[in-house]
Amino acid sequence: MTISERIFERLEKLSMSQKELSEKTGIKESAISEWRKKKTNPSSEKIMPICKALGVSPEWLLSGIDAAGSRNIDYYIVQKNTDIGKLISFYNDLDPSFRERVMGYAEAFASLDEKEKKTE
Repeated sequence: MTISERIFERLEKLSMSQKELSEKTGIKESAISEWRKKKTNPSSEKIMPICKALGVSPEWLLSGIDAAGSRNIDYYIVQKNTDIGKLISFYNDLDPSFRERVMGYAEAFASLDEKEKKTE
């Protein structure tokens, strides 16, 4: 199954129209129609907005494999404009010695949090 076939399958499951997908993603309705008519796939920059609108992971959209599939996912997909995305950007900009310190702090906070949960 192609990416566009998965998109239209998901639209049908959600009872969502192409117009609604267009409104939620900012992708022109004519472009969405072209995917169906010409059996083409959306360009890469459209994948994340489509996933968000359809409530699916990029892995599912691209491959058809979902969280219940046999593959283990050993990575996260994070939007840059979220708190976690910003944290990752800050971390990536740090000197390696500061990265080690940040990791130490994070581990210490996680340990404290775990202890607090146990005492509640």
